[in-house]
Amino acid sequence: MIHQNRRKELLSQLDDNCVLILSTNPEQFRNGDVTFPFRPQSDFFYLTGFEEPEAIAVISKESYSMFLRPKDETREIWDGTRLGLTQAPSNLKLDHAYDIGQLEDKLAQLITADSCIYFDAKSCTLDSKITNLLSQYNLKSLQASLHEMRLIKEESEILTMQKAANISSAAHTLAMAQVTPGMFEYELQSVFDSHFVKNNTQHAYTPIVAGGKNACVLHYIENNQPLKSGDLVLIDAGCELDYYASDITRTFPVNGQFSEPQKQIYQIVLDAQLAAINSIKPGADVHMPHKIACDIIQQGLENIGLLAPGESLSKFYMHGTGHWLGMDVHDVGKYQVNKQHRVFEKGMVITVEPGIYIRKDDKIDPIYHNIGIRIEDDVVVTDQGNTVLTGSLIKTINEIEALMSQTNL
Repeated sequence: MIHQNRRKELLSQLDDNCVLILSTNPEQFRNGDVTFPFRPQSDFFYLTGFEEPEAIAVISKESYSMFLRPKDETREIWDGTRLGLTQAPSNLKLDHAYDIGQLEDKLAQLITADSCIYFDAKSCTLDSKITNLLSQYNLKSLQASLHEMRLIKEESEILTMQKAANISSAAHTLAMAQVTPGMFEYELQSVFDSHFVKNNTQHAYTPIVAGGKNACVLHYIENNQPLKSGDLVLIDAGCELDYYASDITRTFPVNGQFSEPQKQIYQIVLDAQLAAINSIKPGADVHMPHKIACDIIQQGLENIGLLAPGESLSKFYMHGTGHWLGMDVHDVGKYQVNKQHRVFEKGMVITVEPGIYIRKDDKIDPIYHNIGIRIEDDVVVTDQGNTVLTGSLIKTINEIEALMSQTNL
């Protein structure tokens, strides 16, 4: 019923003659005839709940139809059971189910000359075919309305995201407890691989496990270098559960003890993150967490002499402080409305992830070289303020050092 209610709500915002056409993702080949594990396109799944490839939903106020793969005994032996045309209407609450092979013949029957058609084409063969079939229509984008809906999470979505956050938080805790000098980054990544699989989840994105100078590369994903005593390791990893993502970053010492320079930089980042999180509440400017984080990091780096007063922060902090989170890791939804920063609303979920990245530089005291620190949590806006979905995961210096000093985990 949740998908049915979403379709009804979306249609209520559009003209009576609207027809919405949504296609799911195509299967992607990894190499040869081997495909990547299939994941439905997020907008498509949000409105349909259907998980198979080669499917197109056609939604109007009069009917709900879907083109999908028919049953195929031979292919199902190789690839698994298909829902098929007979069961699809009852399972998916459809009015009509059509063979995807009939798209060219049947699609025209579901629209009229005065239909207002919404369709956002992806770069794939099936979407190009749809676009060609609708060449006489002025196609509109559905994203503005649909993505505003997706931006405000329902209670069931938040519960799923909380479960994902719990699983990911536990994996980060295990990583802190199990890291040892000399271990390779990929060995530490295997802690997440194993824990996610054990909980019937998968990585929501390619994980970052970056030791030492690698942590100063924002999208480092090679994860193939040894972890050295005295270095920090930055791990950005989160699982996806039932198509909803978590996104967490923690940074901690490989040998279990922060050096004094590492403590200085870490505490600046932590102070910035805590203050940024505290600013999130209904009615607050969505840009405020970033501004607060930047101000605290700027002052902190000036205090220890890494920045001159008024010098640009971009050398050490060059990314935003957060992004929407949901079915996509960088989830849909505008950050500005009418060229103005929007305000937080109940049900929005955002990450808060300030960082400092100090690469080797002759102008910088060597004690700070190759320190890369980011701390990231997932935050949902509530009636009066916010809840940190990843709040169970430790992040203070004392908490991290205490956990890593234990040997019984």
